[in-house]
Amino acid sequence: MPLIDGGAKITNYIIEKRESTRKAFATAITHCPTTSVKIDELGEGCEYYFRVSAENEYGIGEACETSDPIRASQAPTPPESIIPTDITKNSVSLAWTKPKHDGGSRITGYVLEAQKKGTDQWAHVTTVKTMDFSVKNLNENEEYIFRVMAVNQSGRSVPRESKNIVVRDSTSLPEFDLRGVCQKTVIAKAGDDIKVEIPVTGRPRPTVSWQKDGAALKLTQRTNVETTAYKFRVCAINKVGVGEHADVSGAVVAQDRAEEPDLDIDPELRKIVTIKAGTSLRLFIPIKGRPTPTIKWDKDEAALKETAQVEITSSYTSLVIDKMSRNDSGKYTVTAENSSGTKSAFVVVRVLDTPSAPVNLKVKEITNQSVTLVWEPPLLDGGSKIKNYIIEKRESTRKTYAAVVTNCHFTVTGLTENAQYDFRVIAKNAVGTVSKPSYNSGPITASDKLEAPKFSIDPAFTKTIIINAGETFKLDADTRGKPLPTIRWFKDEKPIENTLRLEIRNTENHAMIVIKDAVRVDGGVYMLQLTNEAGSETVPFKVVVLDKPSQCEGPLHITGVSEDRCTLVWRAPLHDGGSPISHYLIERRETSRLAWTVVSSSCNTTSYKVTKLLEGNEYMFRVMAVNGYGVSEPLESGGVIMKTPFVPPGSPHIEDVSNIAHDGMTITWSAPETNGGSEIISYIIEKKDRTGIKWTRCNRQKVTDLSFRVTGLTTGHEYEFRVAAENIVGAGEPSLPSSYYKACDPKYKPGAPIFCYLYFYFVSILVFSLLCVNTTCSSAKKILKFSVVTVGNS
Repeated sequence: MPLIDGGAKITNYIIEKRESTRKAFATAITHCPTTSVKIDELGEGCEYYFRVSAENEYGIGEACETSDPIRASQAPTPPESIIPTDITKNSVSLAWTKPKHDGGSRITGYVLEAQKKGTDQWAHVTTVKTMDFSVKNLNENEEYIFRVMAVNQSGRSVPRESKNIVVRDSTSLPEFDLRGVCQKTVIAKAGDDIKVEIPVTGRPRPTVSWQKDGAALKLTQRTNVETTAYKFRVCAINKVGVGEHADVSGAVVAQDRAEEPDLDIDPELRKIVTIKAGTSLRLFIPIKGRPTPTIKWDKDEAALKETAQVEITSSYTSLVIDKMSRNDSGKYTVTAENSSGTKSAFVVVRVLDTPSAPVNLKVKEITNQSVTLVWEPPLLDGGSKIKNYIIEKRESTRKTYAAVVTNCHFTVTGLTENAQYDFRVIAKNAVGTVSKPSYNSGPITASDKLEAPKFSIDPAFTKTIIINAGETFKLDADTRGKPLPTIRWFKDEKPIENTLRLEIRNTENHAMIVIKDAVRVDGGVYMLQLTNEAGSETVPFKVVVLDKPSQCEGPLHITGVSEDRCTLVWRAPLHDGGSPISHYLIERRETSRLAWTVVSSSCNTTSYKVTKLLEGNEYMFRVMAVNGYGVSEPLESGGVIMKTPFVPPGSPHIEDVSNIAHDGMTITWSAPETNGGSEIISYIIEKKDRTGIKWTRCNRQKVTDLSFRVTGLTTGHEYEFRVAAENIVGAGEPSLPSSYYKACDPKYKPGAPIFCYLYFYFVSILVFSLLCVNTTCSSAKKILKFSVVTVGNS
């Protein structure tokens, strides 16, 4: 990530690529929220430069570019073969061949691993650039398998394994390579050195002996020069046998035996050497080795300072540094080196110096007889832990200070009421050295009089403080009180701490915070709290940062999904950026594409119906709030496929078949248990003749009731029926077929006969009787005659 985020969170990275043969960069990836990414579709073997730019809400920063081109390649093929070239009782020398294909980039090295027989784990041995290596420190008579992998810029190849190798000495007779010196006379002047080298081979390593004129050649500590001619005979012996002898003629110089260097350091110097500042450091180290080693001194792997005095002889070396200071503490290393090897030793030196003065001396509490002081430890402890503090006081009428206490207590008592005092603090470390005194406290009056905290602020801070995004602003106030009040800052009732953009700059009589590169979240209510023993006081500051809105509140809901439309619903941002939200910007994109398409640039509500979508396509949507200062970060949805959310309804259940006639009958059914999420719009009634094999639809118009009269049946034929429900998606599964019903008129047994004339006779008499009460006799006779005739006819 960038060291500087510009005052706003890094939200995205833009990655660009450029072939090494071209000059222009092309955008590879436009949206990457993490700090790593895989780039595809590169040409194999082509070299590319890449650069990355960070993006926050204010824009895109400068790009960071790769310094060297990177070849697009894959892992190489494994080495062709791996063979052992030499085996001893504790080592195996291996060699291998190059891979057939390097994967498109140069082979940078080889990784060698080993596995002991009977185990499953591979142990890393080494990484080399050559195609051979000797594996040492192996267990004798153990069986090992080795494997090697080629490495290029893309990674490792698959491993190539060796055969099982048993670690034990191989045997062979000693042999000499005398091509350089055999049967030659070496002539040299007196005083010259002569060196005879004869390569010797054999397993195990042969023991070599030299003879001069048939006698063993003796080695001495000094060099002897012989001027006469003589012969040397050399033979090598191992446990297999004695090799051939070789005779060499010439003049030979017997040189001193080589000896690895050694530093005979005193055991006391192996501990931490502690000395006081101002004294001298003297280190004396004896030296051994032949030839005389070369000596080198350094401090903490760097050169010694110019004032250091180094003396070197054939038998010792010394280091002297006068007037040591705390900066001279460290690790002093001496290195001895000759042709036989290198030896190092070091001495750790700690210089005990005077600690620095205590800092930030303050008065916490004042009474008529005591003063409570607080301070911070010294920045430097002088190389030893601070064990104690000395507090000194001075009355304002005197010139000298007097020690008050010699411990860590910081309440000074026994003061004279209303007298003025000055205080200072001195640090003392474990070795007894004392620091310089701190800055004095200034005149302090020993008095019980307390004063509650008070403040004074700029009149502009009494109103709402309006800041534009990106600006730096500060809030401050002068403070006073007795004792001095404790100053604390809060924002939205939470304590404020120092950050990269917010700095607290409080002093004893002044409170201040500075906010750099203001952003939207810096707006709010800041509270300054002043507290001492006499009371407390709070100072509010209301700040509004004019900025683009915050992200809309999610999630972004997608409802009402159908084949070509859906509805988006979201919530307004928590922060409007100090300016009202004017509208919302809505965009969509297919998940198979990277480009966003504007759906609406003037939506005034927190919901929107998106239309003209393609059935079966998967879409993502995002919403951004817009105010007078910009556009918010987008609120994105997940992918949604455009298809109807409904399914066909369930199957109805036929309840009854009634009103059967020779040409029709009535079917009654119950609604399905589920409507598939959509209202039932119709029912489909079908029939099948017992003698037929096909179902025939009975209704051509929509049927919404739960019964239907089927007509047009053939008299005497038997029919079964089934019903299917239909919603907006289509028809569901039909019901189970009904039983077979025969189309015929119903037949019943006859009922009991009824004598109708007796009925009418009695009715006539009853009517006549009722009429006689209110009519004349002539009329009654006419009615009676009519009734009798009527009954008789009946």
